[in-house]
Amino acid sequence: MKSRIFLLLAAAATAATVKPPQIDPKAYVEHVRYLASPELRGRGTGMPELDKAAHYIARQFKEAGLETQFQPFSVTTNARLGKRNQFSYRLQDKKHSLAPEKQFSPFNFSSGGQFEGEVVFAGYGITAKEYNYDDYDGLDVKNKFVLILRHEPQEYDEKSVFSGKVYTEHSQFFSKATNAKLHGARGVILINDIANHGSDADDLEPFGKTVGPTNAGIPFVQIKADAAEAWLTAAGKDLRTLQADIDKDLKPRSFPLDAVKVSFHLDVRRETKTVNNVVAFLPGESTEHIVIGAHYDHLGLGEQFSMAPSQAGTPHVGADDNASGTAGVIELARYFASQPKPRRGIVFLCFAGEELGLLGSSYYVNNPKFPIGQAIAMINMDMIGRIRDQKIYLGGIGTGTGFKEMLEDLAKSTPLKLEFSDQTGYGSSDHTSFTTKQVPVLFFFSGLHADYHKPSDTWDKIEAEPAARLLELVAAAAQRITDGQPRPQFVRVAEPPKPTTSHAGSSSAPGYGPYFGSIPDMAEQKNGVRFADVRESSPAAKAGLKGGDTMIEFDGKPIQNLYDFTYALRSKKPGDVVKVKILRDGQPLNAEVTLEQRR
Repeated sequence: MKSRIFLLLAAAATAATVKPPQIDPKAYVEHVRYLASPELRGRGTGMPELDKAAHYIARQFKEAGLETQFQPFSVTTNARLGKRNQFSYRLQDKKHSLAPEKQFSPFNFSSGGQFEGEVVFAGYGITAKEYNYDDYDGLDVKNKFVLILRHEPQEYDEKSVFSGKVYTEHSQFFSKATNAKLHGARGVILINDIANHGSDADDLEPFGKTVGPTNAGIPFVQIKADAAEAWLTAAGKDLRTLQADIDKDLKPRSFPLDAVKVSFHLDVRRETKTVNNVVAFLPGESTEHIVIGAHYDHLGLGEQFSMAPSQAGTPHVGADDNASGTAGVIELARYFASQPKPRRGIVFLCFAGEELGLLGSSYYVNNPKFPIGQAIAMINMDMIGRIRDQKIYLGGIGTGTGFKEMLEDLAKSTPLKLEFSDQTGYGSSDHTSFTTKQVPVLFFFSGLHADYHKPSDTWDKIEAEPAARLLELVAAAAQRITDGQPRPQFVRVAEPPKPTTSHAGSSSAPGYGPYFGSIPDMAEQKNGVRFADVRESSPAAKAGLKGGDTMIEFDGKPIQNLYDFTYALRSKKPGDVVKVKILRDGQPLNAEVTLEQRR
């Protein structure tokens, strides 16, 4: 059946194509050069420079003669620190105050507001069942603030069950926040683990640099260690001794700090801004269409997503990621606009908000400018500008009937080497949003490199000639799909098993977590985790869960955001049967999910 479809596609394309597609490398790289210029300051979502990039893209589409429009949507941008931050505590009835940004500071994912209450020392704030370690064991923290240490136990012990020079997920700030919340804590007060980092300055974590949810649903603040040392001294304890004892035998040393009460106000502000997808349309002879897309946003000044943390605050210009793909969409739009009218239309889409979680593409598929049921395929390009050894990674190949045969045939007439890296159509780029709507997808990608998410991802490192050859391949594939008959049919591909091993070589992979099978909708939710889709034959699918469901409880624990869900899932193991509560069309439903080995 597939062979027959492929032959029909090939025959139709041969009849419709007058000459092979040609892309000008010089024109292509000039688009990259502008989009990755210092003037655009990294095109961060919510920054005014992203609007400049959007208008540049729209102008290129219009100059090609295409119908062009903006599709606005709202995003919550990174938090900023207000001016009304205060922290005080009473120790044995004497009041002390800490100076904001010098002696204390909230984290960017912290809740804001006025808080007060009692304090409990909770070690590292870690619950690690896989290592038989729990700082909360037997500890009452309900409606109290937990004082916890940064990092994790035995970090310099190569025989440590935790890390051995490599931190585990338990050391992450958002993991500590979620764990405290799930144990009923009112909030978190973090201090540096000075006993293990005696040569380091007791610095506060810079605001805005920490990865985490938009709002963790719990206050999370760091104070200088000397203030906490006074709290512990009043309880007859010594901070360094406590830490050394925990590290020695991995036994918790948690206890209430009865002499301490804290009161603080955190002024953490989040702004909502309007950004735009840029949409251009080339009409065809029918109402069906394909989509050719790429995201045009990047990291702006880096902040918490930078792979070069010491350079956060400087423009992360994002030449390959993803000015390269955006320039490709522009040049493909120019090429197809100069050709005879296609049998099916082509929508050219440049998305905002990809770096914050596929926000632009998610918004588009849920609010399409053209009926999503008439979209017969989506081609996504992300990081296509630095091709090494002529190798191109191609994802989504299994999602459309005839795709694999078509690409294998096209590969015969190009020097590029195609590696089919993924069959399922799910991944960390915008094609995933279309897969969730059962649109066949193809994802073109030239691979990661040392400049990924760093300021050094600059336009002069783009290999324009190979990128142009890739665009010619994309154009040829798009022509076969637009002019072919019949339309490709969507294929839901079950994720193939993948070997999983721990750092010790065990197939049980402690800390890696069991398999659930949902695809989260990354659009911001007020509460819970909405599923954009559920993988074929996954535990979630077997339990009757569907795309569009919103999980609000997992194993009896409230789920506010994706970080909560990830943490709660990681605490389980394959074979566990977990009760979950979801909302479907606003109505609560319960289900039991039997977790499996992660694939």
